[in-house]
Amino acid sequence: MVVPGPNLSEKAMYDYSLVQDAIKNKSERAYVELMDRYRDSIYFMLLKMVNSKDDADDLTIEAFGKAFRKLHQYTPNYAFSTWLFKIASNNCIDFIRKKKKNTFSLNRSMDDGEGSEMEMDIKADILNPEENYIRDQKIRLMQDVVKKLKPRYRTLVELRYFKEYSYEEIAEELDLPLGTVKAQLFRAREFLFQLLKNTEGSI
Repeated sequence: MVVPGPNLSEKAMYDYSLVQDAIKNKSERAYVELMDRYRDSIYFMLLKMVNSKDDADDLTIEAFGKAFRKLHQYTPNYAFSTWLFKIASNNCIDFIRKKKKNTFSLNRSMDDGEGSEMEMDIKADILNPEENYIRDQKIRLMQDVVKKLKPRYRTLVELRYFKEYSYEEIAEELDLPLGTVKAQLFRAREFLFQLLKNTEGSI
């Protein structure tokens, strides 16, 4: 058993207990509480980075999805929030690179929720053959998981994430009110997250 580092705050120690509960007992309550504790902080950090509420919302869900799938990799040498914010910021950097909107300083730092700052590293844009293979495998795995969704949710996810439609474009394409699109897409992401949690291997 990994012993928490001596410098962890009371808040970080409580987070660690939730992480252990989530890993050992598959506690849905622990997952929900971890998300509740940091969802707003993650969202507003990402909103500053992408300057888009829709993108920040999507990236927040993605960040928690990635963190929860890698929860067994977290070690309490540092606060859970530091680890979570790093995952969220790195995922956002990848998103910005893909959209070619990378306008912030390479040396920019972010508060990790524990009062400390962390630097964000940007990897080289060029993927080597192994990275290309891994990326293709991830895309195929994601597509396989999406196929398990109900048709209406599958269509929403495909339009939003594979064809990169905006919410407005999806509403027009499906002849649905904008609010309905956002609500159903949020539910689709929840279902997708549950499917991904039960999928072997990481996305």
